[in-house]
Amino acid sequence: MTHILAIDQGTTSSRAILFDASLRVVAVAQEEFPQHYPAPGWVEHDPSDLWSTVAATARAAIEKAGGDATDIAAIGITNQRETTLIWDRATGQPIHNAIVWQDRRTANTCDALKRAGHEAMITARTGLLLDPYFSATKVKWLLDHVPGARARAERGELAFGTVDSFLIWKLTGGRMHATDATNAARTMLYNIATGAWDAEICGLLDIPMSLLPEVKDCAADFGVTRADLFGREIPILGVAGDQQAATVGQACFSPGMMKSTYGTGCFALLNTGTDMVPSKNRLLTTIAYRLNGQTTYALEGSIFIAGAVVQWLRDGLKIIRDAKETQPLAEAADAAQGVILVPAFTGLGAPYWRPDCRGAVYGLTRNSGPAELARAALESVGYQTRDLLEAMRADWGAAADGVLRVDGGMTASDWAMQFLSDILGAPVDRPVVTETTALGAAYLAGLQAGLCPPPEEFAKGWALERRFEPGMSDADRLAKYTRWQRAVQATMSV
Repeated sequence: MTHILAIDQGTTSSRAILFDASLRVVAVAQEEFPQHYPAPGWVEHDPSDLWSTVAATARAAIEKAGGDATDIAAIGITNQRETTLIWDRATGQPIHNAIVWQDRRTANTCDALKRAGHEAMITARTGLLLDPYFSATKVKWLLDHVPGARARAERGELAFGTVDSFLIWKLTGGRMHATDATNAARTMLYNIATGAWDAEICGLLDIPMSLLPEVKDCAADFGVTRADLFGREIPILGVAGDQQAATVGQACFSPGMMKSTYGTGCFALLNTGTDMVPSKNRLLTTIAYRLNGQTTYALEGSIFIAGAVVQWLRDGLKIIRDAKETQPLAEAADAAQGVILVPAFTGLGAPYWRPDCRGAVYGLTRNSGPAELARAALESVGYQTRDLLEAMRADWGAAADGVLRVDGGMTASDWAMQFLSDILGAPVDRPVVTETTALGAAYLAGLQAGLCPPPEEFAKGWALERRFEPGMSDADRLAKYTRWQRAVQATMSV
């Protein structure tokens, strides 16, 4: 048994990647699933879509490799974080659609908690800001709005979990209700200093603690799959939220190392080691990973819309048919127009945290067209990343001025990565393996299975595909970033 199956359950698709013992990709399967928008600012997933696409892609990856489950030593799971599910412990049936991390329906609840003076306590214990992004107020909403849910929860009949917990439950046939420390840290119910669920916060939100899963290390025993799923039981030995899995996959094991992942959103993490650094610039203090009971912390900046802005060009404006078309359009655009797009489609994330904001475009002329909008869309991701790194530099100091390691779908665009380096004024490193989220999950499972080396040895295998060096003048960089900041302020004032 020399292979590892990584399950990568994302916001818009599920993927399964089969790795060999050297963590080389053997086979990949991917399947998209629909998004549901029942009201403005609301985003949901049908839980059956999450499960069916995971099961189907896992089987497909195994079949593509020409093998069977007897080759697989372990499964690693990585997942969209904060997305919230509650299900019946007896039947496994969810009581409602999954409420997605992008969902803003609990903004009023968060505002009320802020007015009541609870944010400082919650931030001190969880490292998070009071925002609808996190799971806690989504759980409260489900208990308050699904008929009979609160009474059933108080009787111990229901289970809460982020997507990893739901998949573990389904894979193990309900034998395991667990999560890992990185996903627990994103719920706004977990005390990241003590490493335990916080009874006071649960009480404040009227959430019965019997709902909550057991919290394990990222490399740990999460049970075994049902034998009927893949022909034999397979141990689940690694779990991490997608951004933390990417941090592991990028081998950011030393304090001061940074990575940024460009998927539906953009998430930059700065390893701060064993120091839990409180942010003074509205970043999140979170858990990077927990191995052998030792917690490594990080500062994180979260951007809600990155790759999703390209999807908007395709599905909303219909000015492209494929994401690859954005690069030639951006190259052909009239740079002198200076069109700015602030993609606050589901609010602004770090460091602004304005769930009420909506997207805006500035600088349009009669000559503005698809090329200028495509360029503005790609540039918006670079500008937002600089917002995050400016905050990290302020919180962490000069150590955050180094190289940024990048991964995710958008990094395939040389144009976007060059602009990112230009606007940051810092080198941007794109690795040979850009599927670092799945790689991190596979490594964690392989580490627990005894197939993979310790972190310091794994880090030696990280390989650079291309480094992008800044080529923009300081004056141009300052002028462009100043225009971006003015556009953001104008957007927040509407």
